[in-house]
Amino acid sequence: MQKRPGTLKRKSEVLLRNIVVTAMVIYFTVFLIVPIIIAFAGSFHNWNPLSGTYDFLGLKNYTNVFTSGLFWTSMLNTVIFSVVVIIFRVGLGLSIACALNSALVKHKSFFRAVYYMPVVTPMVAVAFVWKFMYNPQIGTINDILGLDINWLMNPKTALIAVMIMTIWKDFGYAVVMYLAGLYSLPSDALEAAKVDGATSWQTFRYITFPLLKPMTLFVVITSIISYIQAYVQILIMTEGGPGTATYLASYIIYDEAFVKYNFGYASALSFVLFVITAFFTWLSFRVSGNQE
Repeated sequence: MQKRPGTLKRKSEVLLRNIVVTAMVIYFTVFLIVPIIIAFAGSFHNWNPLSGTYDFLGLKNYTNVFTSGLFWTSMLNTVIFSVVVIIFRVGLGLSIACALNSALVKHKSFFRAVYYMPVVTPMVAVAFVWKFMYNPQIGTINDILGLDINWLMNPKTALIAVMIMTIWKDFGYAVVMYLAGLYSLPSDALEAAKVDGATSWQTFRYITFPLLKPMTLFVVITSIISYIQAYVQILIMTEGGPGTATYLASYIIYDEAFVKYNFGYASALSFVLFVITAFFTWLSFRVSGNQE
């Protein structure tokens, strides 16, 4: 008795689904779960792959993390960097999205693409370009502003310079996300506000912004996760300097692991940073929930 084509098709689909799921499980196990386990075990050891050192230290690496002045300096820099960039990312993103959502603006797709283009440009390329722009001899920033500042070599301006570059590169992400949120707003609520005589500001404050709260929370949480891990722009533009002015938490991990080859201490730093990231993510959800 021949099998029906429908039965063979269903069996083929089940087989294909099982193959895909198995491949995904193997991939995540080999490239995610196993490395995390190895790194966690390594955080309790003096681990140097080049010399073959793997000596058990217990909690010494974690003790060294919390007693390190450089770690606390990097955490302060990371908090300042993250808070400032997130505020401008959300503020600029929401403002420009509301402006583009206006019926008066034409060619919205073009402007959306223009704002999003820096987001998809590799950070390495953007950081190199901005590094040249900040150069006091050949850069254009000082010429435009009429200043004479060595932005990346001055401890007072180096972190500000990196933050400006990061804001410019990333705020287009918030623009696109907020535009998606604005397109999905219920039109009846906006029309009711207009009928009741609400001004544009009142409509935004009491209707639009509260309805965009889930999108704001999403942008903030993804930004926290991203900026706590930021290090590429620091590596390219300042290498943590001048002094420790631009040392961020993730840059210390890179420096300890791939410059000093102290993988045990770098692993301990990584897990401390993971706990901090998880805490701020939880706090964002908690604050959002309390405001509902």
